[in-house]
Amino acid sequence: MKLHELRDNPGATKSKKRVGRGPGSGYGKMGGRGIKGQKSRSGVAIKGYEGGQMPLYQRLPKRGFNKPNRKSFAVVNLGLIQKFVDAGKLDANGTIDEDALVTSGLVRRKLDGIRVLAKGDVTAKLQLAVTGASKSAVEAVEKAGGSVTVTTAQAAE
Repeated sequence: MKLHELRDNPGATKSKKRVGRGPGSGYGKMGGRGIKGQKSRSGVAIKGYEGGQMPLYQRLPKRGFNKPNRKSFAVVNLGLIQKFVDAGKLDANGTIDEDALVTSGLVRRKLDGIRVLAKGDVTAKLQLAVTGASKSAVEAVEKAGGSVTVTTAQAAE
């Protein structure tokens, strides 16, 4: 076999449907859309439409409430903070605040604040200053000899 004899398996690739290229193509004139009607025109979006019948999304009961001004927090696990300290990306000697977490690359965006959760183990003495922390995260950091200061009113839950 030579390089110029290489071929894909028959049927492995399928050529693109080229619409509106004359009657010989099989997709000329109406381009496979049939005759007239809403679906033959451009700009049609009738995904949830059920021909006049009440659509499924309207028939199902709605429950709950989505708070329009809810806060969303960036979440960090203790194990990841420890990993970044071990790698030298975070300084365990000083206070680790939200800006330090962002600049280290551990958190991409602060959003409405950063919340620390207790997944993973902590061995370093950490001084954390964050918007929120779970009770178990606070306990884990204090057990390792560190401290967690929650900066806003959103206390440990």
